[in-house]
Amino acid sequence: MPWETVIGLEIHTQLATQSKIFSGAPTAFGAAPNTQACAIDLGLPGVLPVLNAEAVRLAVRFGKAIEAEIAERSVFARKNYFYPDLPKGYQISQYEHPVVGRGQVHIRLDDGTLKEIGVTRAHLEEDAGKSLHEDFHGLTGIDLNRAGTPLLEIVSEPDMRSPEEAVAYARKIHQIVRWIGISDGNMQEGSFRMDANISLRPLGAETLGTRAEIKNINSFRFLDRALRYEIERQSDILESGGQVVQETRLYDADKDETRSMRSKEDANDYRYFPDPDLLPLVIDAPLLAAATRDLPELPDPMRARFRSAYGLADYDANLLTASRALAKYFEEVATACGDAKLAANWIGGEVSAALNKAGLEIGDSPVSAAGLAGLIARIQDRTLSSKIAKQVFEAMWNGEGDADTIIAAKGLQQITDTGAIETLIDGIIAANPAQVEQYRAGKDKLFGFFVGQVMKASKGQANPDQVNGLLKVKLAG
Repeated sequence: MPWETVIGLEIHTQLATQSKIFSGAPTAFGAAPNTQACAIDLGLPGVLPVLNAEAVRLAVRFGKAIEAEIAERSVFARKNYFYPDLPKGYQISQYEHPVVGRGQVHIRLDDGTLKEIGVTRAHLEEDAGKSLHEDFHGLTGIDLNRAGTPLLEIVSEPDMRSPEEAVAYARKIHQIVRWIGISDGNMQEGSFRMDANISLRPLGAETLGTRAEIKNINSFRFLDRALRYEIERQSDILESGGQVVQETRLYDADKDETRSMRSKEDANDYRYFPDPDLLPLVIDAPLLAAATRDLPELPDPMRARFRSAYGLADYDANLLTASRALAKYFEEVATACGDAKLAANWIGGEVSAALNKAGLEIGDSPVSAAGLAGLIARIQDRTLSSKIAKQVFEAMWNGEGDADTIIAAKGLQQITDTGAIETLIDGIIAANPAQVEQYRAGKDKLFGFFVGQVMKASKGQANPDQVNGLLKVKLAG
């Protein structure tokens, strides 16, 4: 029987605040265990939570970025459950009345297809602590530093029908939260984590199948692999006449499989009660305006502008809007050199390759936007050929100075003197009489041989256009 996959994602992104959501304890990553948890985070007697206004501002910014409903009044609840790393026995979250309501994002698939994915809600909540297993040999260590860290949980509609769509959606959310500055999105440090709900149903059916939830996935590659494994697992069960059990599962990257973590009696095992210590959150017009007035141009409209204003192809526009920093770098280069396409080619080629090799982000590039524009200017005024320009770029990357300094120091100026190029050509023709005869007899492919010999003799510095033009004249006899 053909099966249809149904996927929904719950994404937890850590908000970029300096302190926790209900206390003044710091949120910096990497502190010694249990040094950044205060009495409020632990829920000790006699303490009261105080809502972090910055967390609210960041949540509102996200809602605005996905064109979602922003609730004028939202409510905090106690989500009751037991984990060893949850010292209070409950997590402060939002349930019936979240701060961000329905919105949507658009994803682009590998074949160019656009699809709208609905966002059900995004609500504020505190993180729990962290259980540590590796170093305790049969015991569990508890680090409560993360307890109280502000999270925005972004819940999608079950609109995705393949791992490809789920990964594209997760990447889009990741791009947005980093783009608007509400989270660093560092997946290795736990700032961006994904829970995937997946079920199968007969193709054409309306009723959803029994779902499994895969918890705490921390990379896009693992998300893809976990979903593919789970599709195969559930399909095998259904094809053999069995029933999928509603449960929570974990993805084991080493074994490339999901395994059962705990069963779920109901779709929602948790019980929520209004938090008596926190007043309803009221977002009025002035707060909404203050939170969103400095929102930057978002990726989708910027991508469209790059295509229309700069004449870039879809591929280049998509590449250059991968991050806000990269887009800014491109616009600075394009403005300075006046050739957007050439700027895009260099950023998508040499710059991206060097960044990937070094494991750097564009903000850490040794070659600044002004520096790259200066290099491109030397190509435009024919001081450098494209080939030699790559050598100059490598030297710039290694910290040897700007383009003009390197060109002067290494004598890399392109040879544009007609007389000098003619002298080189005459020497090559004289040294290869047999090839000249063959070329004049109709073996046109030998022209490339002569071009190569001239460029070799000039150490790559002869102007290629001039070489081609003069060679044609000289070889014609």
